[in-house]
Amino acid sequence: MSDAAAVSVLDDLREESEELDALVAVSSSEEWVRPTPAERWTVAHQIAHLAWTDEVALLSVTDAEAFADEVATAMADPGSFVDRAAEELVGTLEPGALLARWRDGRGRLQEALRAAAPGSRFPWYGPPMGVASMASARLMETWAHGQDVADALGATRTPTGRLRHVARIGVRARDYAYYVRGTKPPEEEFRVELTAPGGEVIAYGPESAPQRVTGPLYDFCLLVTQRAHRDDLAVRAVGADADQWLDIAQAFAGPAGPGRPARGDR
Repeated sequence: MSDAAAVSVLDDLREESEELDALVAVSSSEEWVRPTPAERWTVAHQIAHLAWTDEVALLSVTDAEAFADEVATAMADPGSFVDRAAEELVGTLEPGALLARWRDGRGRLQEALRAAAPGSRFPWYGPPMGVASMASARLMETWAHGQDVADALGATRTPTGRLRHVARIGVRARDYAYYVRGTKPPEEEFRVELTAPGGEVIAYGPESAPQRVTGPLYDFCLLVTQRAHRDDLAVRAVGADADQWLDIAQAFAGPAGPGRPARGDR
């Protein structure tokens, strides 16, 4: 992405964070401990996770050596280090302090990414990322965990054009979804056509590809972040390979998640 595109993603990340901030800032102490759809995680755990991940991202941008130590610690306990990090913050900070911690960390990350030299690459748990990629990944996580918070609080969020960043990661991570399950991805590209909230069609892949995925941008983002079961979404596939992908798609790094049950199974 160009420098201008990176600035645009950073602006969108700030707006996405502020929207979630506004939701939890007015929540009561009782609402902060309300369970979310993520097993064993409350609203507080969701914000704690975002605060911790923003701080780890800041470490990647500002101190690669210290970040390498963080990765080594994580790899020593790959199955639970994310849960443990969230639990530690929830156990030591009251909601107001936790919110302040998230605000401080994401603000400092914004400053560091905006100040980064053009072409900078930062280490991560997967491949290194540039400014735009790092900002897109943070936006994806902020939106996805924000969805968990909204679900827990019974709030309805209006889909925005910022979701295009989430969809882009989901499409680019197609092959990863196969690799993480120990299988080989299809060789040919898929065509993905998604309808944004304003009616614009966002497309990826060759227009003539026989394997196709179509549907609302919002639904596709719920699918690839595993915030809803595909049976509850208006995302459709043409072709056996594309259909299989919709069962395993994930926009996040790490092991394949359990996903969410269909509404009829709850």
